[in-house]
Amino acid sequence: MQKVRAKKSLGQHFLRNLDIAERIADTLTEFRLPILEVGPGMGVLTQFLLNKYPLTKVAEIDTESVAYLKANFPDLAPHIIEADFLKLPLDQLFGGQPFLLIGNYPYNISSQIFFHMLEYKDLIPAASGMLQKEVAQRLAGQPGTKDYGILSVLLQTWYDVEYLFSVAPGHFDPPPKVQSGVIRMVRNRRTALGCDEALFKKVIKTAFNQRRKMLRNSIKPLLGDRQLPEGYPLLSRRPEQLGVEEFITLTNDIEQLLQ
Repeated sequence: MQKVRAKKSLGQHFLRNLDIAERIADTLTEFRLPILEVGPGMGVLTQFLLNKYPLTKVAEIDTESVAYLKANFPDLAPHIIEADFLKLPLDQLFGGQPFLLIGNYPYNISSQIFFHMLEYKDLIPAASGMLQKEVAQRLAGQPGTKDYGILSVLLQTWYDVEYLFSVAPGHFDPPPKVQSGVIRMVRNRRTALGCDEALFKKVIKTAFNQRRKMLRNSIKPLLGDRQLPEGYPLLSRRPEQLGVEEFITLTNDIEQLLQ
């Protein structure tokens, strides 16, 4: 069967380096859990997953890729989910049991993929995979760095994120115009957020909308005509300087102020 034609509308760039594919497949083997691959394409990563995990399922929206996988991986056929990952009820894929997430993620929806993962964080103890290097660095960014932002805080609230290695464009077909990066995420020990989740997200997004300003200015749109005490310790800091725990504290204090 002929190779699948990469579709720009789906953000497809097929990895063709087998060594890199196996390195990605090895990032989660310690967990010995079923695994879901997002966007398998022609199965360069899938072939290694099938040998390393108790059960491998794949979610693929591209009908041409699905046909290719069924023809070349007949044992995988019953476990191919032909659907948009962003619309999948992930709690139904493995009978409500924990599973891992992996993929050479479509660059145009990688952030949305991880937001969807966060909705099922209690079922997904770990995830890894490849995405645009700039986005990968943002996900793993630490407080005080230029990479640290909204995605960093929201993901690191629940996961320890590690940037593993970079991948040059020449290892793909067609080569993307950007560098790629591989990350690994493992659930931390947090079991409860400790503040109102909707307000927490709103505080983070409002603060980072003006990331170069001090918090006394960047969170004004959220407070309206109210204000935190002038001596409030976080007001003289920029949002990129706050860790997750400080954003939780800030959220609780703003909630009290708004009541």
